[in-house]
Amino acid sequence: MPPPVPVTNPASYALISAVGYAEADSTLSPVSADKPLPVSTVSVPAPAALIGTTAASGVVGPFTPNSNKPVVLALSGSWSGTVKVVRSTDGGATKLPITAAGMAWGVFSTNCCEPVWEEAVSGAALYLDIVLSSGALTYGVAQ
Repeated sequence: MPPPVPVTNPASYALISAVGYAEADSTLSPVSADKPLPVSTVSVPAPAALIGTTAASGVVGPFTPNSNKPVVLALSGSWSGTVKVVRSTDGGATKLPITAAGMAWGVFSTNCCEPVWEEAVSGAALYLDIVLSSGALTYGVAQ
């Protein structure tokens, strides 16, 4: 138990706030080092990675990420062109480029391996809009 906190005049009281939880018998149990907040972790399996190799332009996907976890894009191979990450919330009917502060984001013209997006909307999907002028591109989108 921590040492007592001194209370001095002119006020001979102090306000205390604490977090507690309901025990099985419906009584309050304050959270402490001896009685931590009862929590359970939820493990959501990662979605299947979107991986492949292409020598042609086109759109690949969808990759439907778990919410609030980084999505990592890996591009490799000998290729030239652009790869743009696009997003859809309507099953792929409308695909919009991802942006950050109104500026284009997730547009690549060289090999990379980096986090590109963190999704907050359940069911939103990511696609790669690939425009190749030469070579073969190997891509991977995963969490």
